[in-house]
Amino acid sequence: MNKLYAVAAFFGLVSLLGTAGAASRCKNWFSRALGSSVCGVACLGLLALLAPYSGIVLALNWFTAFVAVVLGAPGVITLLVLRVLLGVA
Repeated sequence: MNKLYAVAAFFGLVSLLGTAGAASRCKNWFSRALGSSVCGVACLGLLALLAPYSGIVLALNWFTAFVAVVLGAPGVITLLVLRVLLGVA
């Protein structure tokens, strides 16, 4: 296994466990999951809109969209951290 994949898997797992733990503590999990998905997509869209001004760019593809919908805002933040740590352009 490549070092890149190991680091990506670790951060993805930590983000998934944190999101699942927070979602398990609420009473109405469906509305919470829907709100988290909308928040993640909104964060990804906001990054795309502000990219010319801020210089922070995340590629809009199936993977980033999946992470934003499933993990929400923590997933988008994890993608940004992975981008910085791994030096991916």
